[in-house]
Amino acid sequence: MRKKDNFKTEFLQALPRIILAIIIAVVISKPLELKIFEKEINQVLLVEKNKMTLDNKLQIAQQFDPEIAKYNTDIAQLKNEITAKENEVNTLYDTYIAEAEGRKGTKLIGKGPVYKEKREKHDQALKDLSALKEINKTKIREKESKITQLKEQQESSEQSAQPIISNVDGLMARVSALNKLPWLPSFFIFLLFLAIETAPILSKLISSKSEYDYKFEHQESGVITWIKQQSFQKNKHLETDKEITNKVYEDLKNEEEIYNHKQKLARQLLKSQADSFLQKQQKLL
Repeated sequence: MRKKDNFKTEFLQALPRIILAIIIAVVISKPLELKIFEKEINQVLLVEKNKMTLDNKLQIAQQFDPEIAKYNTDIAQLKNEITAKENEVNTLYDTYIAEAEGRKGTKLIGKGPVYKEKREKHDQALKDLSALKEINKTKIREKESKITQLKEQQESSEQSAQPIISNVDGLMARVSALNKLPWLPSFFIFLLFLAIETAPILSKLISSKSEYDYKFEHQESGVITWIKQQSFQKNKHLETDKEITNKVYEDLKNEEEIYNHKQKLARQLLKSQADSFLQKQQKLL
């Protein structure tokens, strides 16, 4: 029973050193893990950088895509206007040709008044088509130029962010990547350093005491006893000095000479204060 109590006491005494050994094992093992698993960490960082690159492109695209889509819609509408006008011109062409051939309309072969009217209507529509093409082509070129500028800005934003992503491989990033790897190899390395750091402490706890241990305990207890004695003597000296000082001042309270001297000093102080107050009041007047 006594051995168990001694072991418990010694273990509690050694507990701070064990905790310190655990902290040292963590501090020492982490840089070694970073070096041993460097290739695996680089693979994890590469995957994360690729994901960051894709996420960055997606975020930038969300800024530019709506405006680019709007310009593309406008271009499609302008082209549809030209197509619709072309269909109208082709329909008018078929109409006046059919009138000339006698297949539709008056069904009279030849170029009569109705033919001329339909021909003029076609020719006017053809001129309108030509003017519409020029106007819409100019608008299309302007919108295509805007799209080109937006795409260049988008690409520039992606390229400016890429160096930042490429440099995400500092100590914090590598430690974070290490934590994403399987934990068992890192845990074994930690246990190895923990065993190295705690082995002397644990071996000391489980081994029987040697002659050196007894001598050390004797010397240690002697130092502790001497310190306690010194502290006790200082406390006693302080208490004695306080009692003597109190007694001295108690005796001095009844000394007539000291009383008369203090009275004289107090009288001089009161006179000086009165004179000073009077001088200040006179200055105010």
